Amino acid sequence: MKAAIFAAGEGKGLQPLTFERPKPLIPILGKTLIQYIWESLPDEVDEVILVVGYKKKMIRSFLGDKFQGKKVTYVEQGQATGTADALMLCKPYLKNEEKFLLMFADELYSKASIACCLKHRAALLIAEIEDPRRFGVVIVNKEGIIQSIEEKPKHPKSKLAVTGVYVLSSEIFDYDTDPTEDRVRYFTRMIDEYMKEHVIYGVETDFWLPIEYPADIKRAEKILGKKKKL
Repeated sequence: MKAAIFAAGEGKGLQPLTFERPKPLIPILGKTLIQYIWESLPDEVDEVILVVGYKKKMIRSFLGDKFQGKKVTYVEQGQATGTADALMLCKPYLKNEEKFLLMFADELYSKASIACCLKHRAALLIAEIEDPRRFGVVIVNKEGIIQSIEEKPKHPKSKLAVTGVYVLSSEIFDYDTDPTEDRVRYFTRMIDEYMKEHVIYGVETDFWLPIEYPADIKRAEKILGKKKKL
């Protein structure tokens, strides 16, 4: 099975830490962020399609062509044109896959929870949090099927936030999206169209740590210091 990981961003929220190194190589308790993410990948994953951009040479030097037993294939996103463009760059490597895993390289996840997502042909890892307003917010029915996703709502209709883990079928590439006024194309719009014709299950995670700001590093170190594994 293949996984696509988005790791092209500049990590502006983590500045000045990202002035000298890309976000995936920021250390947390002596281990880089990308190492934690790699260790959370299900055992079924044997190849990672890594979207790189900012300080890409440092990432390639760290991971090489194979890292912790998984093949690494690099694709470059030269400009910050959005997550939809990042996914479309991966299309040549994923279009023939029955399903694949999609993740973001700036969040820490539970390996067991991601494995639960793989039970479905299409699934989204979600987390119940007290204030989900800065994330996508989902409504899930009694069967566990996602009914709607609302991006950064001022008045959330639930406390279930979208994390950066998706299991998707190759049909996702049938749904493109137009750029916004600032010429950025967002992956969430592709998901909206995909959901009109395909079922996506919501799988609630037991662990999720977004890493956006320096304070998140300190919080992660405190939490991870108490955990034996993710």
